[in-house]
Amino acid sequence: MSTTLAGADLGTLLQLVPVQRAGFALLLAAVGLPVIGVVIVGLDIMPVRFAMMHVALLGIAVGLLIGLDPMLCALVACALAGAGVAPLARTPDGLSGAMGLLMSLAIAAALLVLAVSGVNASGAFALLWGSILSVGTADLVVLGVLAVLVPGLFWWRRRDVALLLYDRELAQCSGVPVRALTAVLLVLVAVAVAGAIKLTGALLVDALTLLPALAARRLGTSLRSITGWAVAIGVLVNLTGFLIALWLDWPPGPVLVLTAGILVLAVHLVPERRISSWRREPASAALPSSH
Repeated sequence: MSTTLAGADLGTLLQLVPVQRAGFALLLAAVGLPVIGVVIVGLDIMPVRFAMMHVALLGIAVGLLIGLDPMLCALVACALAGAGVAPLARTPDGLSGAMGLLMSLAIAAALLVLAVSGVNASGAFALLWGSILSVGTADLVVLGVLAVLVPGLFWWRRRDVALLLYDRELAQCSGVPVRALTAVLLVLVAVAVAGAIKLTGALLVDALTLLPALAARRLGTSLRSITGWAVAIGVLVNLTGFLIALWLDWPPGPVLVLTAGILVLAVHLVPERRISSWRREPASAALPSSH
């Protein structure tokens, strides 16, 4: 009887517009954000997402101060920060140092803005925990643009992206515009982190970006297949986790993280001999066909 009631309650919830909008947002996120995760893993730029969380907080604080949409300000701040640190991304070590500096400056500036202006700090920090049922049209537009732009870039510049993720120096010697492409990818990573904040909160954004990519890397045998697996896993995790959260009346963010984490652990049970990565392949095998 309880199962029947639960099913009926879930069916009723799925008829609500905010729930439908949240589900659609997660579906859009599952297309673009896991591909961003592939970039994060491939370029080994894990510190970027932490730094962008702090930059997003600064943007939110500024938005609350000047009366503009806090999430729009967070997006702009992250995009500018991503473009600003791109020249420092000549090596992973150089980027890590830049991210550490950016993280420190952003959180200090955010706290100063909140303290001096008298803006409600709890309101600013609340936005970092996510509010998936408050997703609006602007959030859907951002996620929709990412869902089109990120896979489109991967397909359009698939040879250059594959070379860059395989070996930066080889890509430069092969005529790939390494600096420009790295800058574009960093901006996309920054915007993706900011765009996912409303869905899961900044602290749990890995559920939408990094975890699907980690699982896909265990299953894929080339950049193309890893990207495909990442999107497929993102769709599965987002929709399954969201439905479970609705059914059990639990907060969606943690449920999405746990769902993605369980899947990543399950994928790691796949025998190692069946697993490869574009980083372990010869450059010729890593590159998608140009035909």
